[in-house]
Amino acid sequence: MRHEEPRHRRRLPPPPDVRPADAAAPSASVTAVTAVTRDALNGGIAAGVTVDAVAVDRSAPEGGPRNGGAVNGSTPAVPTGPRGLNGGDGTHLCPTCSAPLGDGTHRPAAVGSDGSDGPAPPGADRLTAALRASESRFRAAFCDAGIGMALIDPEDLIIEVNPAFAALTGRTVGELAGTHIHETVDPEGMPHRLFPALVHGERDRIRVEKQLKHREGRTVWSKVTISLIRDGGGGPLYTLALVEDITEQRRLGDRLEYQALHDPLTRLPNRTFFFERLDAACLTDDRTADRPGGAATGPALPTGTAGPPEGATARTAVATRTARSVGPDRPGPAGPVPAAATDGRRVGVCYLDLDGFAAINETLGHHIGDQLLIAVATRLRRGFSARGTQLVARMGGDEFAVLVTDSTGSDQLTDLAARILEALERPFDVAGHRLAVTASVGVVERSVHETTPTDLVKDADATLYWSKADGRARWTLYDPDRGAHQLTRQLLSTALRPALERGEFTIEYQPLVGLADGTVHGAEALVRWRHPRYGTLSPDRFIPLAEESGAIVPLGKWVLEESCRQAQRWLTEFPGTETFVSVNLAARQIWDSDVVADVAQVLERTGLPARLLQLEITESALLGPGGRPLQALQALADMGVRIAIDDFGTGYSNLAYLSRLPVHVLKLDGTFIEGFRDPAPVGGRPGLPDRGSRRSDADEQIVGAMVQLAHTLGLTVTAEGIESAAQAERLRLTGCDTAQGWYFARPGDAELVAAILRDGRSGGQRGQGGQGAAGGRDGREHGKQ
Repeated sequence: MRHEEPRHRRRLPPPPDVRPADAAAPSASVTAVTAVTRDALNGGIAAGVTVDAVAVDRSAPEGGPRNGGAVNGSTPAVPTGPRGLNGGDGTHLCPTCSAPLGDGTHRPAAVGSDGSDGPAPPGADRLTAALRASESRFRAAFCDAGIGMALIDPEDLIIEVNPAFAALTGRTVGELAGTHIHETVDPEGMPHRLFPALVHGERDRIRVEKQLKHREGRTVWSKVTISLIRDGGGGPLYTLALVEDITEQRRLGDRLEYQALHDPLTRLPNRTFFFERLDAACLTDDRTADRPGGAATGPALPTGTAGPPEGATARTAVATRTARSVGPDRPGPAGPVPAAATDGRRVGVCYLDLDGFAAINETLGHHIGDQLLIAVATRLRRGFSARGTQLVARMGGDEFAVLVTDSTGSDQLTDLAARILEALERPFDVAGHRLAVTASVGVVERSVHETTPTDLVKDADATLYWSKADGRARWTLYDPDRGAHQLTRQLLSTALRPALERGEFTIEYQPLVGLADGTVHGAEALVRWRHPRYGTLSPDRFIPLAEESGAIVPLGKWVLEESCRQAQRWLTEFPGTETFVSVNLAARQIWDSDVVADVAQVLERTGLPARLLQLEITESALLGPGGRPLQALQALADMGVRIAIDDFGTGYSNLAYLSRLPVHVLKLDGTFIEGFRDPAPVGGRPGLPDRGSRRSDADEQIVGAMVQLAHTLGLTVTAEGIESAAQAERLRLTGCDTAQGWYFARPGDAELVAAILRDGRSGGQRGQGGQGAAGGRDGREHGKQ
């Protein structure tokens, strides 16, 4: 009876690894490739592809020990005899419907005349045709696949490749068969732990980026997926490599990476690249484990790896990319940094900025400025870029940096800075212009154990601006004390406004004494900062910071109102004295606020008469360009407020202004009073006075002339920094009107002035004079507020 296929079985494809006894046995490579290729077509190379033992050794007896395998990790594959599939209990199954051949529905096989077991069982011809068709399909898929495939034996010899793989290497399929895989695939960069784990059956698949060796000598970058093919017992048998050409992707990635790490104008490494190299140079032994090739990860992963190891830090990724991209434009060491190599290792930076570059842009145009930057970059790169030890980078604008890894000390960096300045002193010929430029250089050099990349660049940048402040066209070595002072300034500047809100400021008053009668005419208000960390700070410590940050405006308003309120109390307690208060006024208060309105409101709130308020402004601020200060001062003078020029003789000293300015008082700078410390000349060789007496005579003549000029213009004169009775007497003889200094009284709270007014005597009469030169200098209060 003819065997009929059950309807529900007819659409199932026949198992590809089964053949009848009279069918030709496919080769091992064909059958293995068939299994794996089928799996690749069904969804990619799966973990642990297994080939039935019959697929590689057709001589195994029926029902032999080769069992337990699986194709694609899912469909059980059992040993096959010459006639059908083994059901696991010795029963032969129909290769078409999987029904037992001995269940009465299938005709038993007869013995053939050729000595075989007999004629083929029912459906044998169809089974043979199905097997051949299946292997033909998968053979076609293997040969026509768009990606390269290579089947490799345990000895790393190529069993078979498809034409796509052969095309990637510029060879033929026949030339590659039987050759060692390393003749085609660069062995460098194969993961040292992953690949052995795959070969020994501990892993099922790995992915890497590798270089293929083309016949013409060029490199073909490829993405390689290596999968393990197991035998019937689950052991490793073959490996299958799927190879995809990513050369163009790699080139595009390299171009994008170059653009991301290089300045488009000068082609120098940019700030990002600079920090990558600096970060790698600062890796110390306690951080080497985070880097590929460090103590925790073994040797560094070369360029063949697809990326940093799993769990690697961001620093690791940076180090990996740096190592990968080393080339003519990316000088530097690649690979691991041994822990011992970091002992005593040092790093240095020369951070430079072109002096006056903005003027070139403004006068000649930005296109000329760009060409100048290119010329400067070329000169720096040719003269100071050394592969592996020195990197020249453009940090932005007209700022450049030279990084020195493994430096030998600060002397090496200062010598380098001097050579950079010398190289840039030579003129540049740019678009028909002969340009001469200079640069300021900040130099920092220290041990990698004592710094971080951020701190190193921060200090180098600060040192650069020290060079500019010191006169430009020079280099400056980082000074920790100066850096600490700069940090303190920044902290104070940040804390100014919150300190005003917290009430940390207070005002002290220093009496202004009439030299003719010795009575107190007024008092100067001097602000102090009671800082919780640094103690009491004098005005010269924080007033310049307040002017830079703009905090001088609210601080000045507060000082003005508190001083006027205190002057009103003095007036109430001593109505017959008419004691005025003198308040310092910063130029920024005139520019950034309506100082006339502010003063008017304060006088109205406090009830102080305008004639008892004196505002002091420095000569340089008063006589500077622009008409706004003059207009504001004129309006204040019209209100009845007294205007004093502070530190007269140290600014513009344009005497023509004095006849047009609304000024009432000239306050002589303390430098003119220094000569009055010397005693009056007595005797001496005629015609040959000593040096001290010459200065004393000159100062006395200058002060006398200024006093006479002021009196001629209807102004009064005040002298600062009086430290002794002799000074006070000599100033009185010049005609000076009032004076202040430690001889009369030190700055103190408002009660000090009230006590003097109450006694009707000057500070000098109270016995508070003679504090010495140091006291006089401190009492002068440069930059008062």
